[in-house]
Amino acid sequence: MSSTAVQAREVTLWRNAVVVAYAASGLAFASWVSRLPAIRDGLNLTPGTVGLLLLCMTAGSFLSVSASGLIVLRLGSRRTIRSGCLMVGCGLVLAGFGTSVLSSPVAVAAGLAVVGLGTASWNTASNVEGAAVERAMGWHIMPRLHGSFSLGTVAGAGLGAWAAGAGVPVLWHLAAAGLVVAGSVTTAARWFRADVTPAERTAPYRPDNFEDPSTGPLPVIRAGNGGGGAPLDNKRKIAQAWRDRRTLLLGVMVLGLALAEGAAGDWVALALADGHHQSDAAGAAGYGLFVTFMTIGRFAGTVVLDRFGRVPVMRWCSAMAVVGLALFVFAPAPWLAYAALAVWGLGASLGFPVGMSAAADDPAKAAARVSVVSTIGYGAFLCGPPLLGLLAEHVGILHSLLAVMAVLVVSFLLSPVARKLP
Repeated sequence: MSSTAVQAREVTLWRNAVVVAYAASGLAFASWVSRLPAIRDGLNLTPGTVGLLLLCMTAGSFLSVSASGLIVLRLGSRRTIRSGCLMVGCGLVLAGFGTSVLSSPVAVAAGLAVVGLGTASWNTASNVEGAAVERAMGWHIMPRLHGSFSLGTVAGAGLGAWAAGAGVPVLWHLAAAGLVVAGSVTTAARWFRADVTPAERTAPYRPDNFEDPSTGPLPVIRAGNGGGGAPLDNKRKIAQAWRDRRTLLLGVMVLGLALAEGAAGDWVALALADGHHQSDAAGAAGYGLFVTFMTIGRFAGTVVLDRFGRVPVMRWCSAMAVVGLALFVFAPAPWLAYAALAVWGLGASLGFPVGMSAAADDPAKAAARVSVVSTIGYGAFLCGPPLLGLLAEHVGILHSLLAVMAVLVVSFLLSPVARKLP
């Protein structure tokens, strides 16, 4: 086998390993979310107490994503992902044990907090690893990586629905999910390469140049220091990233699209039920429609980005999200509201993937800048929907979504910051 073919095989293994990391993250998320009704019933919780449980998870996630840049720079993306998935696995087991054995809301809250701590740093490191393999391949794959996360959530939700219907105890379900997540990701991590010392290259790897003798050595980019380096230097890199104008503007651009995605997850079903007078089942189906089209957008995004580039695509995505949201809020008939969800889902699909790719344009500063954009984006994703709930108390659920539309207009105006660095 020629050296070029070996390099191509290594890059393919690398890409597949990163796909596993994204899909497993989605599986973990959907596993505990799908059992929330069982957790609520098993512990006899009120809606307010369930909210406090979710707040523990949100607090863990935000704390972790805020420190994720330092963590990745200190440990490297491979070790961060491995430690993160192990934390998530342990957190799922603890949440299940707290539900089925201890009947303790405190234990469940602690488990979800551990899940949040592990997930956020894991996701930031996955974005660093994904951006590195994207550079190595020479074409856009970040949308499909995030699409793998979406597929993982679909699989996790389906398995959760089956487990609930079959009467599987929460402990056994979450313990099995935790073992699968931790085992698959720790195994896949052996093929991660973003922490390896970079090699010079003369041409990017592409599937159509396996036998091209001009292709240089396997291009890999050092994302972290793999456990070495000075903590002060790492803190300086993070501080510089927070002062970098382009990075902050990328974060604000992602903020609008992340808020559009998060708001749909928390409020679409209720908005359909209360605002458009649909049944609870129809409301859930509406969110399923949104997720389906968002997944389609992510898998189609690779082709679209390669053909048109980041800036035009982000303009169209932001515009579609604005139009879809407006149609959803003001739809005179339910069928139009469902059609609007498809447009909204397509529009929101590429915000995170493109933002992560753009933040990682400079390999030497990728970890710090990705962590900044992730913190802003995840902050909007996690904290925005609860704030919409407060606004909905005064103007109603449907009209509260107009606040998201206003932020999306800002994302549209900031689309040029996604332009690839020379």
